[in-house]
Amino acid sequence: MLDNLQKQFKKGVLDLLVLDLLNHGDAYGYEIISQLDKASDGYYLMKEGSLYPVLYRLEDKNLIQNYRQASEADRAVPRKYYKITEDGIQQLALMKAEWQQFYQITNHVLKG
Repeated sequence: MLDNLQKQFKKGVLDLLVLDLLNHGDAYGYEIISQLDKASDGYYLMKEGSLYPVLYRLEDKNLIQNYRQASEADRAVPRKYYKITEDGIQQLALMKAEWQQFYQITNHVLKG
């Protein structure tokens, strides 16, 4: 049961974390996974199959958009990069404020 609860908590903040990462610079899928893993000391280690639904959901809401860019190697397949949109920047600010309120109120209740 605890494992399922942990998964639900993680799922609930992935949009916020991905938007925040992209607010610091454009990235491709594996790069986002690596950055989340490194920044969280492995807590947010995820597979590509878990990340792409998040990216598609954010794209559908016009919070991010993708573009393809060829790598330095001439024959390499262009990578699909993601970048935050202006709507995404505004939504990120709202989400951060909501997260702070959620965190503070929840901790207040838990402390009694």
